Amino acid sequence: MFLKTVLLWFMGLSFGGVIAAGIFAFLAIIGVYPRLIGVTHTRKHVMFYETLLIIGGTLGNIMDLYHAPALGGGTVLLAVWGVSIGVFVGCLVMSLAETLKALPVLGRRLRLSVGIQYVILSIAAGKFFGAMIYFTKGFGGT
Repeated sequence: MFLKTVLLWFMGLSFGGVIAAGIFAFLAIIGVYPRLIGVTHTRKHVMFYETLLIIGGTLGNIMDLYHAPALGGGTVLLAVWGVSIGVFVGCLVMSLAETLKALPVLGRRLRLSVGIQYVILSIAAGKFFGAMIYFTKGFGGT
């Protein structure tokens, strides 16, 4: 029984590590991290970025596995957590859009010569307000 438990722990951690490495590699390939480093002109802090990615991925997995409250569950910390996740998802979406060349296609289909940034802002605002309604009205479950 002990050997079976140890084997399951080892396999679970190994498979989880492979999946996490694949996700981080995917994010690096589509250009989320290099784009952020380039935009913020912080190339000299690459090791700091890598350390934060490892710590963030590890803490996120621990909180997900053990259903730990977000840093004590304080309102301010929860707001910082939400904004951080929102910024990350926004960067991910924009990197995917740039990678897939979706913005020029959208601009041609909507026949926009200027104003594509307003379309993107409208989509983001709609997503934000929809999420706020979803979670404040209790549609999100617990």
